[in-house]
Amino acid sequence: MNSSNQEKLFKIRHSCAHILAQAVKERFEAEGPVHLGGGPPIEDGFYYDFRLPRSPSDQDIEWLEARMREIIGSACRFEKEAIDETRARALFADQPFKIELIDLIAAGKADDNGEAAEEVTGAPTLSIYRHDGFFDLCKGPHVEDSSQINPEAIKIVSVAGAYWRGSERNPMLVRIYATAWESKEALDQYLEIVEKRKSRDHRMLGKRLELFHFDQSAPGMPYWLPNGLIVLNELIDYWRRVHRKHGYKEFSAPIINDKRLWEISGHWEHYRDSMFVIEEDEDTVFGVKPMNCPNAMVIFNLRVRSYRELPLRLSDCDVLHRNERSGTLSGLLRVQKFQQDDAHIFLAEEQLEDEFDRVLDLCHEFYRLFDLEYSFRLSKRPDEFVGSIEKWNKAEAILETVLEKRVGKGNFQIAPGEGAFYGPKIDILMRDSLGRKWQMGTIQLDFQLPARFGCHYADSDGSRKVPCVIHRVIYGSLDRFIGILLEHTGGALPAWLSPVQVVVAPVSDRHLDYARLIRDKLSERDIRTEVSEVEGTLSKRVREAVLMKVPYIVIVGDKEAASSCLTLRLRDGSERRDLAMDEALRLLEAGTRVR
Repeated sequence: MNSSNQEKLFKIRHSCAHILAQAVKERFEAEGPVHLGGGPPIEDGFYYDFRLPRSPSDQDIEWLEARMREIIGSACRFEKEAIDETRARALFADQPFKIELIDLIAAGKADDNGEAAEEVTGAPTLSIYRHDGFFDLCKGPHVEDSSQINPEAIKIVSVAGAYWRGSERNPMLVRIYATAWESKEALDQYLEIVEKRKSRDHRMLGKRLELFHFDQSAPGMPYWLPNGLIVLNELIDYWRRVHRKHGYKEFSAPIINDKRLWEISGHWEHYRDSMFVIEEDEDTVFGVKPMNCPNAMVIFNLRVRSYRELPLRLSDCDVLHRNERSGTLSGLLRVQKFQQDDAHIFLAEEQLEDEFDRVLDLCHEFYRLFDLEYSFRLSKRPDEFVGSIEKWNKAEAILETVLEKRVGKGNFQIAPGEGAFYGPKIDILMRDSLGRKWQMGTIQLDFQLPARFGCHYADSDGSRKVPCVIHRVIYGSLDRFIGILLEHTGGALPAWLSPVQVVVAPVSDRHLDYARLIRDKLSERDIRTEVSEVEGTLSKRVREAVLMKVPYIVIVGDKEAASSCLTLRLRDGSERRDLAMDEALRLLEAGTRVR
């Protein structure tokens, strides 16, 4: 979709959010106060948050959709009006969440949805938009009038709960998700994808394929079942092989560290709310590690380093824990215990551009395996950061140069304020087969932590210098990566990752001995193979293997046993009949290895 179409859809969806809010007020205000939160456009639609007298029913949703179409059909104009703070407070006196946003504007801050004001520094200009007697605090933009919206191309998708402004300390609101498109055809295509997403929900697939389990005794901390642990370990084993080839040295570190380590790194100040903390007494406090960065600094500082050792590429795949809000947990996509394919590269400043090229080449080597399209985003300095502005500007300029060289100027996104507190980063955004974007890998440039930890190396002239550090992950969270991969593939993982790569399906029980012989031959070649002993017919055995997303099914009966051959059924349903044993073994060995 080009930028002009994106801008048009943004305006349509933003305007529909206001129309939805108008309809909700009309539907519920006779039963009690309707308090408006915020309603931003999002990638494939929009939402609006409300505090309502009761939860919406299916009948309410039908009424709201019909009413939205009526409002759209009236060709009402969207008119912007600039107002001062006093006028704003009077207009929204009965809307506590809007008053909170006005307070934020008065303090020179913007709200989370970008709806607060034209500017967030100096003297911000407040504005409202009016249409059909309804008004809302908003900076826009919107369509000129509702005739620019297709009433047959809108749909309320779901209703959920959401904390006001994303904090558990705030009230839980009703969030109504909806979508809007330029045409009925585009809406239908989108709704078809939504249904496909539901059928590919990784939580459902994880249960059916016996990959992982979540238990109430450990919220957001997956149990990896035998099948799932194979997938996790195969990803890590491949990661280890490739990283050894590229000169990385793997280490492992304690899962708990004294808070003093986290104070040096700055995590205690900037990240403590997201850490699990263990207090033995008032003088002895530990943090369960949410990331590996400080441990890498400790490893670097074990002895005096020479410039000849740089770049020093330290990698690790330790278990991490982050204390997430309970309402944000979502299967493998948002967890509290996970593993990251982490690395910290210590290097001299003049080595940065070459090393970033190496890291981006390595990312491509991994991503090509999974048929995932990807793009880049440069995330810059956040409001809260450590270090000098000069160092930050320098780091951001280096990353911008790297990306311009890699993909060309203007071919990557820029996200002000989204960097880590210690440095800017390149985020890698993946697009899956269902049209969704995910942030996967991230590559961060850090001039701050090495100095905070007193890291230094002896340069060629004998002087002591502080190294730069590149923090980088490629899979990102392995747990999250597996969740995304399950939905991307519908559970049909690449053959090299599949927990069971081959199922041998005997036509009847009298063919079990031959089936076991084939299993043993495949197992000798390190191919994960099982014999199907499901009660019933061959078709039932084949169907069970298909449901378990097994890439290869070997079928054996009287003919195969008599001639020492076999029939091979592929994942696409095609078959190779009368395959000689040696040929079949070669095909399966090649098909179950990493490409």
